[in-house]
Amino acid sequence: MLAGAPIGQAGDVSPRLREALAGADVVAAEDTRRLRRLAADLGVEITGRVVSYYDQNEAARAQELVEALKEGRTVVVITDAGMPGVSDPGYRLTSLAVEAGVQVTALPGPSAVTTALAVSGLASDRFCFEGFPPRKTGERDRRLGALAEEERTMVFFEAPHRLASSLEAMARAFGADRRAAVCRELTKTYEEVRRGGLGELAEWAAKGVKGEITIVVAGHVPGDAEQDVEELIAEVARRVAEGEQRSQAVAAVAKGAGMPRRELYDLVHRRTATP
Repeated sequence: MLAGAPIGQAGDVSPRLREALAGADVVAAEDTRRLRRLAADLGVEITGRVVSYYDQNEAARAQELVEALKEGRTVVVITDAGMPGVSDPGYRLTSLAVEAGVQVTALPGPSAVTTALAVSGLASDRFCFEGFPPRKTGERDRRLGALAEEERTMVFFEAPHRLASSLEAMARAFGADRRAAVCRELTKTYEEVRRGGLGELAEWAAKGVKGEITIVVAGHVPGDAEQDVEELIAEVARRVAEGEQRSQAVAAVAKGAGMPRRELYDLVHRRTATP
């Protein structure tokens, strides 16, 4: 059984989770110490065997758990927060269990993905979950670049110390004005949802942010790119008309839009060149 764990408040758990933890033959936990604390908070006594099940031992432990399932034992998989398998251990075990013909069930619970989507204020009728952006700059830029025209709302996880750089990369890939929401410490005491354009959010995050982070980004609307370019060119023209040098105007507008200066300069040059 894949068991959803609370993402902040222990009171969010269901009676079924209490029953599952108390009655399981084996409980596989991402962090056994956090499991013990959760059980204590819930007033649940775990009588079954508790084993660790995290990224580094998932491949080896999954086979052991499948064998326990084949023997008819009840196995509950629980991560630190949210649903197992959603950017957390669980996928390998589920895949192996399905291949072995063992029944797999889920005990629904809180999820940072859907919670952030719900409070973001962005469209939630169609969305995609992209997990953690790659850590390496080049890989991250390529991944985000491939999503530039994704029309569904996008949900990402990110570590607090990489939040600013990821938001800057998103501003370059999607545009500084693309609407987004940074959800921090969801359901916890210091919950915060910061909404705005990606460029604005990147500046805010550069000051330092702590806690568990979920980012929600609005999808691309066909036609927006063309409209944005026209607005940028018009802004350059306005600055030049007021006496600012073209190169300075292009640099300022490009920086604000999160796009390469040379790209905007070429667009302006082609637009103003004599036929």
